[in-house]
Amino acid sequence: MPWKTRGNGAVSMKVENGNIKDIKKIIESAFGRYARVDDEKTNPGYVIIGKQPSYDIYENTVKDIVTIKEVEKLLNSLGAEYKGYKNKRGLIGATASVAWRPKNDKTYELISYRKEDKWGTKRQVDSNSVIKMDRTISSTFDNFDHDNSHNRIVPSSPCPVLYGIRGEKEKDLIDAKSLVRSEEVAGWLIFETNQGTDEHLQIKKISQIKPYQSVITKGTVTKGPHIIKGGHVIFLIKDSTGEIDCAAYEPTKKFRDIIRELNIGDKLVVYGGVREKPLTINLEKIKILHLEKQKEKVENPVCPKCGKHMKSKGAGQGYKCIKCGTKSDKPLFKDKKRGIKTGFYEVPVCARRHLSKPLKRIQP
Repeated sequence: MPWKTRGNGAVSMKVENGNIKDIKKIIESAFGRYARVDDEKTNPGYVIIGKQPSYDIYENTVKDIVTIKEVEKLLNSLGAEYKGYKNKRGLIGATASVAWRPKNDKTYELISYRKEDKWGTKRQVDSNSVIKMDRTISSTFDNFDHDNSHNRIVPSSPCPVLYGIRGEKEKDLIDAKSLVRSEEVAGWLIFETNQGTDEHLQIKKISQIKPYQSVITKGTVTKGPHIIKGGHVIFLIKDSTGEIDCAAYEPTKKFRDIIRELNIGDKLVVYGGVREKPLTINLEKIKILHLEKQKEKVENPVCPKCGKHMKSKGAGQGYKCIKCGTKSDKPLFKDKKRGIKTGFYEVPVCARRHLSKPLKRIQP
């Protein structure tokens, strides 16, 4: 189920005093005009329902796997009006969207739209203005990846969206928009969203982790990081219930440098989505709780009789004073300086899932 890692882009709204037949007519007209059902990855759907469903429906969908049959059965039991196109997968996101409410956390996104004659052409959004906006409006996030020179607010698909600015305050988003220089905007809207909230994550012991979930789990490194084909970095963690691989893939760029510094005995909390085969946590961020002390050899042992450094007798054979013959197998060590510290580390903006909470929303 690779689509579990993709955003479904579902949007919901509340309509007062509306006639279901009229609402349905408007929705189907919009679908007929704008839905790209010719795209093999596009499987839209809509849901019209008189009463907001239980929040549990949203939570189950975002954290676990639900099937289209389960969703249809639920919608029928709730007396909903609905329709799924092609394989009907869009019904899952639509149902979760109407069930969502900002129960624990929320953010906003201001989306600016392109003029229709520009759809499918290269977008004109000035990156320098986005950098300035990112540095000026502190309540926004995931605007620009400075390490990888990636303008994150601009989508890559040929959709009608010109750019989207995410943030914690509605007014600040309007101020942020005024700083962005771009081609002419056809219009804009501010959406209340679950982006940047970590609402997809659930705390699990390692033995409880299942494929396609997104989890938070604590463990100790039992096999240090190693690089596999493609530049991906893998290491193994263990708790009292089991062990599991963790991966920092090539698209996470410099985040892999942090992962390569981990060593056996380090204790950490890992956050990420779970791949099925082999069962692996695809890292979104980590929190290092404890760094195991490491020793490094400083010099050969000093002879207690002669006061001179002993000579090595060969690999693994110890040391011997060439003057008096005194032997030792204990060179002088000191604590090795680690290249990382305890605390949080996250993947770069260019590799971050929309639901992942950035560290700027966790740390003051």
